[in-house]
Amino acid sequence: MINLPENKKIILFDGVCNLCDASVQFIIKHDKKDIFRFVAIQSELGKEIIKYLGIDTSKTDSIILYEPGIAYYFKADAALHIAKELNSWHAILYSFIHTPNFIKDSVYDYIAKNRYKWYGKKEACIIPTPELKAKFLD
Repeated sequence: MINLPENKKIILFDGVCNLCDASVQFIIKHDKKDIFRFVAIQSELGKEIIKYLGIDTSKTDSIILYEPGIAYYFKADAALHIAKELNSWHAILYSFIHTPNFIKDSVYDYIAKNRYKWYGKKEACIIPTPELKAKFLD
């Protein structure tokens, strides 16, 4: 498959969504163990990973967490697995992992459906600063 960094969890995100951009910035700030790498869903690598995993993008278009060789998660489960790894109080959100998916994903889908209306949309994917470039995969 793709040459991805070893021992890193890959977050595929909507590169034109302002909420997603803010979330990526938040994750980077609280990723003290340097666990995550980021790929825009719209990028060629993002599309290649999605195709490799066999994910139907009509069912999710905002966040996917891929742990190479282990598993992948999307929607609320992805957000909760990410929160678990953060050095902040947000890690306690992982306790909701056992909530039935129809409840978790209903909340997630409501936010995802309205994210452009509430937070806006960019014309193109974010361009990381030189300091953050290593966190993003091409």
